[in-house]
This record gives sequence, C-alpha cells and structure tokens, in this order.
Amino acid sequence: MYQYVKAWHIIFVVTWFAALFYQVRLFIYTREAQDKSETEKNILTPQFLLMAKRLLFGINLPSALLTLILGFWMLYLYSPSFKDLPTWLILKLIFVTLLFGYYVSLHRIYLNQKNGIFNLSSSFLRIWNEVATVFLIVIVFLVVTKDNISWVYAVVSLFGIIMALLIAIRLYKTIRLKK
Repeated sequence: MYQYVKAWHIIFVVTWFAALFYQVRLFIYTREAQDKSETEKNILTPQFLLMAKRLLFGINLPSALLTLILGFWMLYLYSPSFKDLPTWLILKLIFVTLLFGYYVSLHRIYLNQKNGIFNLSSSFLRIWNEVATVFLIVIVFLVVTKDNISWVYAVVSLFGIIMALLIAIRLYKTIRLKK
C-alpha cells in the first residue's frame, strides 16, 4: 500500500510544482499588463486574472491538498505513532510547511491583483517565482539523501544555486531592457 500512496504523492507533488511555477508567471504577466496602453491593459488583465484563477483553484489547490493528504497518509504508514521520525523527515516536514506558507502567499498575491492592487514589481515577482525552485531542490535532496546528507555541501550548493538564479534573473532583465 505504501508504494501506491507514495506514487500518487509524487504525481501530485509534480502537478503542484508545475502549477506553482506557472502561477507566478501569470502574476508577472498581469503586473506587466498594467504598464501597457489602456486598450491592451483592459484586454490582458482580465484574461490573465481568469487564467490565474483557473490555475489556482483548478490545479494548484487540488494538487496541494492531495499532496498534503497523501503525504500524511504516507507518514502514517511509515510511522503510525509519528514518533522517532528521522532528522531528514522532520526537516522535510519543516520545509513543506514553509512551502505551504509560500503557497498561501500566492493566494494573497492573486487576491491583491484581482482587487486591482499591484504593489509588487515584476522584478520582485521573478525572484519570488524562484522560491519554489529552492524549496523543490531542498526537499528533493532531503528525500533522496536522507540522513546521509553532507550539510556543508548542501548549504554551499544551495547558496550557489540561489546565486545562479539571481544572476540569471538579472541577466534576463538586462537583455529585456535592451530590446
């Protein structure tokens, strides 16, 4: 039974992350639509908001809930008493909790944009988009390496990836502004 629950859990983790990555892209497009001509803005904003709503409630929310339910089911099958959990699993649960906080922040961004509040720049949203990438990397490495993880290597690698992502965002912005 555990393997079947695990397989479904992985499937919904994948669909959830796909939705998380695209969700913020839609927020970026919606934000950037505000800088267009009035005609373009009036066409693009409702379309992007509709797409964001459908993604948020049609894919993102169900995937997040199924990931959570299947994750707890797996946790129960792994350790019915929830006692003596290995360190890697406790850390994974902490990062998953933080990931749900990130997910809730996407709901807040959606509601703000839906209400015409565009207080986040597209540059900030591009960086915010990469937060899900960092969560994905950390969680996958914890699950794969378990208690055999080298903390020095993990921290240095994570810092390197974050720096690479920030440099890539900066380069993209430079190239975009030159056009």
